[in-house]
Amino acid sequence: MPLPPVRPGSAGTVYFSLLGPLSAVIDGRPLPLGPRKQRLVLATLLSRPNTPVPVGVLTDVVWPEGPPRTARKNLQVYVSAARGLFGAVDGDDRNRVVHDCGGYRLRVEEGELDTLRFRALARAGRAAGERGDLRTAARLLREALDLWGERPPLHDLRDSAGVAEEAERLEARCLTVYEDWAEAEIETGRAGVALDGLRDLVERHPFRERLRAAWMNSLHQTGRQAEALEVYDDYRQLLARELGLEPSPAMAALYRAMLGGGRASRPAPSRNAACGVSLPADSRRFTGRGDELAQLLDVAGGPDGAVVIVSGPAGVGKSALAVRAAHLLAEGFPDGRVHLRARREDGTARARNDMLDELGRLCEVGGAGRPDPARAENAWQDWLSRHRALIVLDDVADEASVRGLLPRSGRCSVLLTARGQLAGLEAVHRTALAAPEDGEALELLGRLIGEDRLRTDPSAALRIVRACGGLPLAVSVSGMRLAVLRHLPLAEYADRLDDPTAALDELVAGDVSVRSRLAAGWRDLSARDRGALVRLAGLGCDGVFTLERAMAALDSDERGTIRAVEALIDTGAVTSPAGEVTAHAALYEVPRLLCLYARENVGVGEGPPGPVLPGREPARPAGSGVPRLLSRG
Repeated sequence: MPLPPVRPGSAGTVYFSLLGPLSAVIDGRPLPLGPRKQRLVLATLLSRPNTPVPVGVLTDVVWPEGPPRTARKNLQVYVSAARGLFGAVDGDDRNRVVHDCGGYRLRVEEGELDTLRFRALARAGRAAGERGDLRTAARLLREALDLWGERPPLHDLRDSAGVAEEAERLEARCLTVYEDWAEAEIETGRAGVALDGLRDLVERHPFRERLRAAWMNSLHQTGRQAEALEVYDDYRQLLARELGLEPSPAMAALYRAMLGGGRASRPAPSRNAACGVSLPADSRRFTGRGDELAQLLDVAGGPDGAVVIVSGPAGVGKSALAVRAAHLLAEGFPDGRVHLRARREDGTARARNDMLDELGRLCEVGGAGRPDPARAENAWQDWLSRHRALIVLDDVADEASVRGLLPRSGRCSVLLTARGQLAGLEAVHRTALAAPEDGEALELLGRLIGEDRLRTDPSAALRIVRACGGLPLAVSVSGMRLAVLRHLPLAEYADRLDDPTAALDELVAGDVSVRSRLAAGWRDLSARDRGALVRLAGLGCDGVFTLERAMAALDSDERGTIRAVEALIDTGAVTSPAGEVTAHAALYEVPRLLCLYARENVGVGEGPPGPVLPGREPARPAGSGVPRLLSRG
């Protein structure tokens, strides 16, 4: 299907450019973008168009050495200036910059931003190539490349580490498109068009195998066979010297074809180096999450690949959603779909090198298991750049454990699930899961206990799912328990869950325990965060609190309280409002079951509770009457 025509910067519209210095024009006139910090905020929002950018990420970009006391207010001023910029163009801001998922999202259309136009042309070019229309593919890919300026993207703001990282990702995406274009031109017999550019790029990126293969092919097609063979030999020696690796089987096959005088073609990714499928079974009881699932399928299944973080409190259904998406995306990832737990059985975080080794074994990556972590990481990144695979990293503890595992180039996608926000990871898409609505929770309960039983007492069923806080894990455990206890009236079980001193004791089914899952999240918290959470959980039976009540509970000033609450939001222990409100007007909440667990740990000390063995509940702490007093609010 041909790409719809778009006229970037057409009359009356603003056109932003990131593929060079940050700039904006309207009707051919440049728009002033303000002082440097304001341009940093705008560049960061534009680099993730139509995606929420956490406030913490914006703060780190603008103040890498540490934010001042007025950082939040200053950031609001810079965001307001961005709104004003669109207001001057549109006549109003048309909700261009909105507060969303604890950050800001800039709404922009394809004809208003060069990176969006670049991606659209690249997608259309690849689609044409997959249909076999290589001339159209080459033309569209060349149009995408022509959008790039003579200077590197965002070169005027690269002294900011966050902006520099995003610019490097843009350059990696450009290299992939250049490889697609060069291969299309070579396949249509126009190798000479790409020859000079390939030479320069290989010198700058000597380890990119696709670039080198395209250069070999273009030399071979233009009658320079000896030079083509020399390119391979140089590459083989470079890999052996720097990484201790050999060229891929596909690259070696290309060399042998040229050596034999046959017609060479571009090397296809070797299927025996793909990782197959290692996913958990898809849950037959998966319900709801239609909007979130559609977003994951759209973003992760895109032709360019993506990194998506699915975050939310323990038991909210992050893993189930990621696994369901991975199963539905089967056809789009021919080189495999891999699921990897990011924690050990005891809930502690796995080391990055440990996960890197397992990924290398699962995907048969050359160099996996080598004692030199840098070589193993380079081998993994090389594999990612040459394949189309989907990687699910489940229950990630922190950013450091997955840096180096995420693709820097190529067409692979990664789904990460985490309780915390992982705000330190940039250039990712974020999906924050909240507890489902009552209807979806009731549907899940009905699938476990039967619709007929659900209809016998719908009001009690509603009390059950609300006492579970709507969390799919807790609702599932309730359903499994009731499915065994067929004699137990729903109303009686609802009464048990309504009792704050007994609710967690009731949420156990065999070796599945909600308290055990909450304990794992509790161990992740620092001693300071645990202490703050206990105090906030004691404010009332519903777990809802305002900034003023939090200041009183924490015995802290406004600044210290905001930091403490936002630290808990970042861990997933506290939920924040979905819309944009001031700190004083916001209502925060500790999820009910976590609230109950925190109250159980009053008097235990600031350390985490001991490990919880499957099928066994931890002993109640001495003085367990304290939670009873707290539960009365």
